[in-house]
Amino acid sequence: MIWQLAWRNISDRPWRALLLLLGYGLGVAVMITLLAVGEAMLTQAREEKLVGGGDITVLPDGIDLEVLKTGGLGGMFFSVPNARFVYRQVLASPRHAALVHAVAPQLDNKLLYLTTRDGRELPVRAMGELPNATRAVGAGPTLAAGAWVNDAADDRWAEPTLAERRHDTDRFHLPPPDVTARASWGEWHYFNVLSDDASRWAFISFIVGGDIPEGEWGGQLLVTMHERGRPARRFSASVPGTDVRFSTTDADLRIGEASVTVRDDGAYVLRGRAVEEGRGTPLSLDLVVRPAANAEFPGATLLSGDFASGYTVPGLRATATGMICTGAGSAPSCDRYADARAYHDHNWGVWRGVTWEWGAARAGNIGLLYGRVQPPDSLETEAPLFVYVTDSLGFVALFRPRAIAYEDARTVMVNGRAVRVPASGVMEDVRGADTLRLELFVDDAAATDTRAGLVDRGESALARQLARPYFVQLQGRIRLTMRVRGVRTEANGTGFFETYR
Repeated sequence: MIWQLAWRNISDRPWRALLLLLGYGLGVAVMITLLAVGEAMLTQAREEKLVGGGDITVLPDGIDLEVLKTGGLGGMFFSVPNARFVYRQVLASPRHAALVHAVAPQLDNKLLYLTTRDGRELPVRAMGELPNATRAVGAGPTLAAGAWVNDAADDRWAEPTLAERRHDTDRFHLPPPDVTARASWGEWHYFNVLSDDASRWAFISFIVGGDIPEGEWGGQLLVTMHERGRPARRFSASVPGTDVRFSTTDADLRIGEASVTVRDDGAYVLRGRAVEEGRGTPLSLDLVVRPAANAEFPGATLLSGDFASGYTVPGLRATATGMICTGAGSAPSCDRYADARAYHDHNWGVWRGVTWEWGAARAGNIGLLYGRVQPPDSLETEAPLFVYVTDSLGFVALFRPRAIAYEDARTVMVNGRAVRVPASGVMEDVRGADTLRLELFVDDAAATDTRAGLVDRGESALARQLARPYFVQLQGRIRLTMRVRGVRTEANGTGFFETYR
């Protein structure tokens, strides 16, 4: 009877019935949607693995959000390499001041293991944040009592002084415990300085190498003086490990009478004495190197089996003031510098059989760095190449060219043998709408046979056995053509480049 009455009602007024059914269906659909949204909000509110706060959460490329949320391998061991660099130079950079209001770095719900005094191991959950930054993005906790503000360690991480930044990034290291070729370990401060007319330059290396700290090891100051059109002059001074002071917590280094000291204003003071190889002419060094603001490369460490290599650049653009003098007596010959172009990097690792491509250049306020390290076990394949670009506001872009197209049109003599070396080179890359073309033009070249004697970048005597044994140092010019975020840049500058032949 009920179905008969319903059918008669529908057949009598079909359009009214259809309208009522449509309204009822829409109401049910809206209710289902609202219930689903509410359930999702409750689930997220209870989900302890979700990081809250702010309008944007930044994670490394390739992280699976579902794996991170459910606490899988990606969630347990997730971390951000060079987190302070990402925080200061990318997210909180002056370049984005009009867009970014506040940035809050966080690590949430990390699995740690706590060992008690009686030997028990307990799993614990830990988090890390900067309280002031978290509060700035609107994600600060509600306090029942007490205060939740930055302590001294938080402030040091977020806003270190210039000296603290140098010590954090430019400190020394000990060889990893599983490295077997410990005698080929080497680490060094490297500086270069170029005269205003680009006709004279110096390479300066403060080197620590060998089986550190228990075996046979020592230190060396190595200065190579160059003048266009003339042979390079090499000056060195070596001391045993007992006369070397270095630290894994600061950047200061002493090698006999030679030293690198970081001042409170972040400048490096370089002092030392050396003797010319083969002639005995003395050299004295007294320079102050000041890195430019925001012109740094945070560095990277490569570990693969018995191979270890690390590299950082505190002074991609820098100036040098002081002098380098050669000769004895009352009237030595001195190269004097006043805010001359300079550069500083720091290298460490195992160098037996290792080669590299490297270059650093400057064009106005643009600082440019390129390179790759080729481990001895990768001769069949080429390691990735990068080009890193900064300006006065800091990091601009990172490109990944496939190769450097060299033209080996120059010839240098090494121990009576002619060696073909680059006269020019080109790197190109396209990354979405961003493009790069970097051209190198060589004005001066020098090569060293790594099978006999030390080379300027600190390679130790046991780091030989290279398939390409000639270490080539080049000085010249660059032409940069680049488009980043829709802005086209063309610039010309000077730089130093290194390769092997």
